[in-house]
Amino acid sequence: MKTAALIAFLAVILVVTLLAGIYLWWSLGDVDISIHGLIAMTLGCLVSLALGGGLMFLVFYSNRRGHDDEHHRGPPH
Repeated sequence: MKTAALIAFLAVILVVTLLAGIYLWWSLGDVDISIHGLIAMTLGCLVSLALGGGLMFLVFYSNRRGHDDEHHRGPPH
């Protein structure tokens, strides 16, 4: 039950975020963006997604290899 509620909550947040983004994009209809601006925005989004994915990979990799276990154990007595 908790999993279904969490998935539903995250889906609602995703839909609201997408609708807000679409509304903001359409409200800026009078603003002209050059091809260089579109390329820069696209590259910025792709680099941000790649960086986020890479960092998440490192977090999971570190956890599965046990690198975090020693740190969470605490100092020896």
